[in-house]
Amino acid sequence: MTTAQLDKIIPTGVWKSDPVHSSASFSVKHMVVATFHGGFDDLDITLSNEDSEPRLYGAVRVDSVDVRDGNLKGHLLSPDFFDAERIPEITFTSTGIRADGDELVVDGELTIKDTTKPVEARGTIVGPVDHPAGGERIGIDLSTTVDRSDFGLNWNAELPKGGVAVENAVTLTVHLELAKEE
Repeated sequence: MTTAQLDKIIPTGVWKSDPVHSSASFSVKHMVVATFHGGFDDLDITLSNEDSEPRLYGAVRVDSVDVRDGNLKGHLLSPDFFDAERIPEITFTSTGIRADGDELVVDGELTIKDTTKPVEARGTIVGPVDHPAGGERIGIDLSTTVDRSDFGLNWNAELPKGGVAVENAVTLTVHLELAKEE
C-alpha cells in the first residue's frame, strides 16, 4: 500500500469505534506453558483525517478488564498491575500512520500506569464500505508487543522449577470497526 493508497483508504472525516464490533485485548505467556488472553470491554477509539494527516486516538477503561476470574481481575486492578483507582485509563495517541507494503503501520505513544512509551503497531485496514443501516465503516486490525515492565507492571513470581508466572512480553491487539460520524 502506497501513501497515495493510504490517503484513499482513510477518507476525510471522523470515524468512531463501534463498541459492539470493536475489541482491545492482550496476551502473555503464563506459567511458562500457556498463553493467557484478556481484554477490555470499555474502549473508545477515534480516527480523524480532517487535515490530510490521519490521527488515531484510543482509550480503554482499566476497570473494564475482562479475564473471566474475579480474583485475577482484582489483582490486575490493584497497584501490583494497573492501579485502576489511581489511573483509570490506558491511552494511545498516534504520531504517524503510514503504509509499508500491504501493511498499515501506526506509530504512537502508549500510556499505561502514567508511563508513556513509543510503540509501532502493524496490521491491516479494510474499507470504507457502506453499512446496511446507513453510513460507512472502516475495519482496522493492529498488533504490537510491549515489555510490561517498561510501564511499571512488575509483579511476578518465580516458579519452583524455573521460569516466572508471567512473562514480560505482552502482545496488544485491537480489532476495530469504525463508523463515520455524520
